[in-house]
Amino acid sequence: MEAGSAGPSSPRLTGVGGGVLLGGLTAAVSVTAIGRAWAACDTGNGAAANGMTLLFLTPLIWIAAAVPWIAVRSTLGRRHRKTAWAAGLVLTLWLAWFLVTWLGMPDSYPDPLCPGNVPPWWPGFLPA
Repeated sequence: MEAGSAGPSSPRLTGVGGGVLLGGLTAAVSVTAIGRAWAACDTGNGAAANGMTLLFLTPLIWIAAAVPWIAVRSTLGRRHRKTAWAAGLVLTLWLAWFLVTWLGMPDSYPDPLCPGNVPPWWPGFLPA
């Protein structure tokens, strides 16, 4: 290796690549949790209709989760990489929580299976 060469570069997630990857992971987790909440509380018109709704929502959630990662990594990540990761993680966790509690536990759908429209598996320390 020549003097002054940096050697092989380490793989890093760039703004767009990281946003697409982490946004897809967030979408998968959110859609799965929403589907589980709907199934536990018997929400909706049936498994086929709920599946189609979730299939339609998946790319929208993916985009909504990817955009903050791209913005944070492209702006804050240039100088403060750890802060950008922390901010992206906080935004992602908040978005996933918001989507699951807003879409997965609708207040307008009374159900005797889930008191307060909160599935039995939902952790008690998280607000719903």
